[in-house]
Amino acid sequence: MNEIVLPPLAASEKLSQMAGLAERYATPEYAVAQGGRVRTIAAGHYTVTGLSRHIRLGEFVAHRSPGGIHLGEVVRVEPDIAYVCPIEPGEPIGIHDVVIRKGAFRIAPHAGWCGRTINALGEPIDGKGPIQPGPKRRSISNQAPPSMARRRIDEGFRTGVRAIDIFSPLCLGQRLGIFAGSGVGKSTLLSMLARADAFDRVVISLVGERGREVREFIEDTLGDNMAKSVAVVATSDESPMLRKMAPLSAMTIAEHFRDQGENVLFIADSITRFAHAIREVAMAAGEPPVARGYPASVFTELPRLLERAGPGEEGQGTITAIISILVDGDNHNDPIADSTRGILDGHIVLDRSLAEEGRYPPINPLASISRMARKAWTSDQEKLVSRLKSLIHRFEETRDLRLIGGYRAGSDADLDMAIKQVPIIYEILKQTPSDKPVVDAYADLAVALKAAANNGPGGLRK
Repeated sequence: MNEIVLPPLAASEKLSQMAGLAERYATPEYAVAQGGRVRTIAAGHYTVTGLSRHIRLGEFVAHRSPGGIHLGEVVRVEPDIAYVCPIEPGEPIGIHDVVIRKGAFRIAPHAGWCGRTINALGEPIDGKGPIQPGPKRRSISNQAPPSMARRRIDEGFRTGVRAIDIFSPLCLGQRLGIFAGSGVGKSTLLSMLARADAFDRVVISLVGERGREVREFIEDTLGDNMAKSVAVVATSDESPMLRKMAPLSAMTIAEHFRDQGENVLFIADSITRFAHAIREVAMAAGEPPVARGYPASVFTELPRLLERAGPGEEGQGTITAIISILVDGDNHNDPIADSTRGILDGHIVLDRSLAEEGRYPPINPLASISRMARKAWTSDQEKLVSRLKSLIHRFEETRDLRLIGGYRAGSDADLDMAIKQVPIIYEILKQTPSDKPVVDAYADLAVALKAAANNGPGGLRK
């Protein structure tokens, strides 16, 4: 047999070929073929050897076991060992099991996801069959748009809730927090806000919720609005990794619709449980607490998520974020509440004492603030609301004095007016989820005050 002799390669071609081989074997994809091995196993995490040079913090790995392939997130990397938190609770992990790198976790949102309920991994859980993947896969850890490239917020909208539309009006692209203790009515108010007709899409993230409440919220509360909504659910019995991922996946879906020029309402209930999940993962990785048991990574992840909401760049839509914050022991200055208050564009405070009086939604109009209110009010509406707040403040600060009979009518004209009109204002602000969304809150208020004026002396003075 004649020997086949290949022509010699030029020196430059040899160097190019060697560079290509070096680049190939230096990539993380080549490391996947090599794989790592499970070294130790603990309650909230396991450690892996052999991958530390190729993986990055926050990336995902796949763990192979006799029961199948399971995902985990890299939460700590050391020179010879990596710490991984498993995604699924009760995952069967054995010493020396193979672990391979997967990279950033990605989902592929699609318009066909509307009307569906999915989990944090982007998998359907509503029993309606598979969901169609979109053409583009997105990392759930996207960066917020550049601050100087974003559109400005300048358009208000009606929520259909009188207390908010009058005292704390919202704008498209705003980020609002609802602060309250447990059992005061956060989820109920969120369900009322989800019915606002100013949005093309609604993306809801239910984090750490009771399992029985999921179907009630989706079927009873959303009702017909579910046709334009996507619900991402991670219940309280699921792993901290899934509870951490649920708002990130939901925000990624909202960004998909925003980039198509649509106005999106993003609802998260609650961001506090998201912070709790981050804390559990961080503590498993050995991160020390810095503020009342919360590690520093909690206060890094919160703004990274919330800053992704808001107006998009020119030609894109908006993400209006309404999130609930569970204040610990009704303390509105706990670390999570205090941190999120500084990030958001406004806050609605729900008062337990108002709920105990039977005033729903129990919104405290004096403590609630919308930083975008002046973009939604007209000049006359701003003057009216200022006058209303003044009357409510006067009414509340003299409550004890009036209860003991220490005030005589006619001594203070403004207080006399407050005594007559504030109860009427409180009455008109009452609203239940079964009521239809209000079209014009100011018209309803004017009708009620005019009727009161016709029934006796007084009237709202400017």
